[in-house]
Amino acid sequence: MVAVSHVSQVLVASNRGPVSYSLTEDGSLSARRGGGGLVSGLSAVGPGTNAVWVCAALGEGDRAAARRTDGLLPAEDTGGQRVRMLDIPAETFAHAYNGIANSVLWFVHHMLYQTPLEPVFDTGFEERWAAYEAYNAAFARALADEAAQGAVVLVQDYHLALVPELLRRLRPDLRTGHFSHTPWAPAEYYRILPDATAAAVLRGILGADRAAFLTRRWAEAFASCCADVLGATVEPAAGATDDELLVTHEGRTTRVGVHGLGADAAFLRERAHRADVEERMAALRERIGEGRRTIVRVDRTELSKNIVRGLHAYRRLLTEFPHWRERVVHVAFAYPSRQDLAVYRDYTAEVSRLAGAINAEFGTAGWTPVVLHVEDDFARSLAAYRLADVALVNPIRDGMNLVAKEVPVVSDHGCALVLSREAGAAAELGEDALLVNPYDVGATARALDEALSVAPEARTETTKRLAAAATALPPRAWFLAQLRALREA
Repeated sequence: MVAVSHVSQVLVASNRGPVSYSLTEDGSLSARRGGGGLVSGLSAVGPGTNAVWVCAALGEGDRAAARRTDGLLPAEDTGGQRVRMLDIPAETFAHAYNGIANSVLWFVHHMLYQTPLEPVFDTGFEERWAAYEAYNAAFARALADEAAQGAVVLVQDYHLALVPELLRRLRPDLRTGHFSHTPWAPAEYYRILPDATAAAVLRGILGADRAAFLTRRWAEAFASCCADVLGATVEPAAGATDDELLVTHEGRTTRVGVHGLGADAAFLRERAHRADVEERMAALRERIGEGRRTIVRVDRTELSKNIVRGLHAYRRLLTEFPHWRERVVHVAFAYPSRQDLAVYRDYTAEVSRLAGAINAEFGTAGWTPVVLHVEDDFARSLAAYRLADVALVNPIRDGMNLVAKEVPVVSDHGCALVLSREAGAAAELGEDALLVNPYDVGATARALDEALSVAPEARTETTKRLAAAATALPPRAWFLAQLRALREA
């Protein structure tokens, strides 16, 4: 276990917590623990910090668990962590999470709006924004109640943008950081938001002692929005080791830093060689066929992931470079995301329709051009990673994109990476990837042809460099780096 210096209580706040619950037929609760950077990071701070995780109840199982335990979950369900789950009213949660966080803030930062038609900020938006304020206020109160004097609080992502300022009003003794896992919109696009909303989100994050982002590009965009919308001053932090910025507004200064989340190499490599992955590799090899190359993508059917244009680029590859027909298979895992929103259901359906159309147009008795799966299966994803000759990662916009980092880490024989220049990962992997404009289908098709044509020896060497860059700041180190920087701010 990695220890941290100057031990004080550590709290984490995020929409999703480290455990989720489902109701069984007999009315009992079944707990399922999750993983990821926050889970491993919080376990790394050591037992002396009396760590607390504050999260929201996401479904009926979570709500039942929160009510039965008055919000403090049983230690046997959480791996010994202290977790407080908030039973925010279902309607308030839905309006805050789907109505604002995912349908407004996510769309702004990923620049996804079709502006001739959307957004429309009417009375319905105002009601949903009030719910977002209430949701953030519930987190701020819970953190204020849980925190010891002088504790450190790490607030996560766009769901909780208002929390730092609200918490500062309640507990000015706390040291608070906010981390954004998404891109940040440039000022001219951010101005799509109503003026009061745009200012409230920025003031909320500036309530933190330190705000952090995945890349320098997103950090600078945030600072630019603060200057443009709030009239804040922005300057480099003198002597900062990680090239921080100082944003000063109304007499108070917030440090803005960068921490590029990396892949967990040890976990991925161990997990990728378990029996269930080997079984799925055998099944995939049979579907792909002997001697064929693979173009692999693994994504949620999130609008920003650009799966549809990726399929169009693959079709263009087969059209303009016909020598690849029957010699390559596109293994596309598109796992459903946010299916409670109609636009996401429609997008998922279009992915399936287009994959079927490509198979109908080009497929033969012995060759299926696109192998598509839409059910989430982590073991199958790892099997595809290991088999990848080419990884296609072409998001319209992405805070980082861990798939771009994970595939080179576990690829058995080396892979070429076709990567969108709009992914945060491009800042770290761009020198050894084939960078593409995510909107340019023709250029992406040509990049796929180039990637498929890379000699095996060159691909192996490139993959080593990609993997080294991808694992430079694994989740535990990423979390602890934020903690250190916040304490030193």
